[in-house]
Amino acid sequence: MLSIYDSRLILTYFIIVAALFGAVMGSFLNCLAWRVTHGESVLKGRSHCPKCGHKLGVLELIPVVSWLFQRGRCKACGEKISIRYPLTELFFAIVTVLCLLRFDLTIECLRSYIFLCCLFALSLTDLESMVIPNGFHIVMLAVWILALPFVPGFRNWPEIIRSLIAFLVYGGGILGLSLLMDKLLKKDSLGGGDVKLIAVAALYLGLVGMLFALMLASVIGLVYVLVKRFAGARKSAEEGEEKASETEAKASGSERQEDGSEELRSGRMEADGEKTSEAETDLSDRESKGIGEFPFGPAIAAACALVLLYGGAVINWYLGLIG
Repeated sequence: MLSIYDSRLILTYFIIVAALFGAVMGSFLNCLAWRVTHGESVLKGRSHCPKCGHKLGVLELIPVVSWLFQRGRCKACGEKISIRYPLTELFFAIVTVLCLLRFDLTIECLRSYIFLCCLFALSLTDLESMVIPNGFHIVMLAVWILALPFVPGFRNWPEIIRSLIAFLVYGGGILGLSLLMDKLLKKDSLGGGDVKLIAVAALYLGLVGMLFALMLASVIGLVYVLVKRFAGARKSAEEGEEKASETEAKASGSERQEDGSEELRSGRMEADGEKTSEAETDLSDRESKGIGEFPFGPAIAAACALVLLYGGAVINWYLGLIG
């Protein structure tokens, strides 16, 4: 059986091929997530500019390279193209190489890669729409079932039963916990898409791997919330200061025209009052929009990907620490 580790030449060749393929796949998954989010057909229609509808040609679809040569702008309308596109393409090129290095040229590599593709696409969808379509769960479940006869670790019933137990434990347990928290908090605590994602991912990671992934997802989610709140508060303060300075400049201009010292003082007091009230209003608006709220799906997906690729070594290290 051919292995990428047979020689350095073969290893280098497959790394290059995997990186190129991964960049193309990243572009496709990005497009898929965008279409799903915006209600467009995934199977029909050519790629196009979301602003002007310009149909993209072959030279405009080369991952990363097209974005660089077009200087991040649409060739037809000149509208700025989000840097999200080249970044996701580069990122998934790296993910593809890591998957190949971890699983070699095996059926398990193909199964794990499709799993990673689904995790990546649903993360992009959840970030933009706060929804994880059921189609991703169905694909991951179907691939796990179809790969069973070909994956060495799953050719015996005990392994299959352990995976099914993990599916039931995490699916049922997280669902029950979510329903309980919904009643206690009187609001949605965890979306149905997140519960389904945890259940299906447990098939791939097992009882111990999924537990570690949930712990890691909680840390990732906490870091995300803190960063988002800090960035939101900072942006709110900057916008408040900018609006206040504009108001103060207008007030100062009207005061110069009026020449009265008392009117000058009252104008400044009014400007200060407007500065404070507008800053407070802007901050309260941001708080009402839920700066701390975030889609948990990407955090779960990132944790599952890390455990899938490196979980074995990390879990063994952690278990060694606690004896």
